[in-house]
Amino acid sequence: ILEELNDIKSMIEKDNNVGFMDMKQVVQYSSTSASTIRRAIRRGELKCSKKLGKLLFKTDWVDRWLTR
Repeated sequence: ILEELNDIKSMIEKDNNVGFMDMKQVVQYSSTSASTIRRAIRRGELKCSKKLGKLLFKTDWVDRWLTR
């Protein structure tokens, strides 16, 4: 049973990394302020999508920005 639970847990964690995060989620994920994130976008340091009328970020984009 424990092995199956661990498999389910790893599948859930993978699914969380696939989608997009909004500004609020990025603030929590990165422990930075919204103004710092907006400044990084303006400078071209952080990639985001604006297609749906709001700022959306892929987890790997945020990870790359944080490791710079």
